Amino acid sequence: MKMVSFVALCVAVAVVLFSGEIGTTEAVTCNPTQLSPCIQAFTSSAAPSTACCSKLKELQPCLCGYIKNPSLKQYVNNPNAKRVASTCKVPYPKC
Repeated sequence: MKMVSFVALCVAVAVVLFSGEIGTTEAVTCNPTQLSPCIQAFTSSAAPSTACCSKLKELQPCLCGYIKNPSLKQYVNNPNAKRVASTCKVPYPKC
């Protein structure tokens, strides 16, 4: 019986310790209009701005969804978008 109480105590301590780490991640809201600082770089050979790179990094978890969206695909699945991602040091997703 003492062993069961000890194991339960250890599990409780582990839950308390790790629950803080789990709660620190923020959800990303996938809104393609947030990539508006990148439009010129996506549609021409212009260099991406700092704002573009920042948003691209922030929205990285959304990129596959954008690539699969027929109305957005032309903007995010082209050589310029791949160049922008590379310049911003954002790995281009393999969806």
